[in-house]
Amino acid sequence: MDFAQARRAMVDSQLRPQAVTDPLVVAAMASVPRESFVPAASTAIAYIDRIVPLDASRGLSPAASVGRMLTELECRAGERALVVGAGSGYSSAVLAAMGLEVVAVESDPALFAQLGALHGVTAVAGPLEQGAPDHGPYDVILIDGQVEQLPDALVEQLKPGGRLAAGLLEGGVPRLMLGTRSVHGFGLKSIADASMAPLPGFARPAAFTF
Repeated sequence: MDFAQARRAMVDSQLRPQAVTDPLVVAAMASVPRESFVPAASTAIAYIDRIVPLDASRGLSPAASVGRMLTELECRAGERALVVGAGSGYSSAVLAAMGLEVVAVESDPALFAQLGALHGVTAVAGPLEQGAPDHGPYDVILIDGQVEQLPDALVEQLKPGGRLAAGLLEGGVPRLMLGTRSVHGFGLKSIADASMAPLPGFARPAAFTF
């Protein structure tokens, strides 16, 4: 398989049509080999516009969803970024290729072991919902997957003016969300409906029923 051609096709048929227009994001995603971040048996489907399984419970989110969030975050070289639910490290590698200083948090031991080889990425093992406060605060936080709620502990790791993006499940509908921290609090807005790989540790508490 010609992976270089697959990356070009990904940019032209998946990223650009779905409003991934930031030149830094496009250039990084056109250069980072997505096939290197999936199991060997799945390299042939690394560039499909769907979630690619990483193991029994985790997956690699579609490139267009990741690219759209990175575009909306307006990431710039020299900023400090936290990737929550780093998985096999694809989004972390893209951010590092964009020139950001990246901290990647992962709770799965097998996936965490893959993060150590990434250049420009500091890997942290621990519960995803706790983030990595010792390495913060951050200009950018990317929750690299679908969650049911955003913990205050993550929002508090943002610098004033810092941005956070996540796939948030609302009423059963997965949506890409963007939030900004200001002196007045944290505001969140919907970007688009899009698929993201679910992450553990972010379940909404069950409502009490009689």
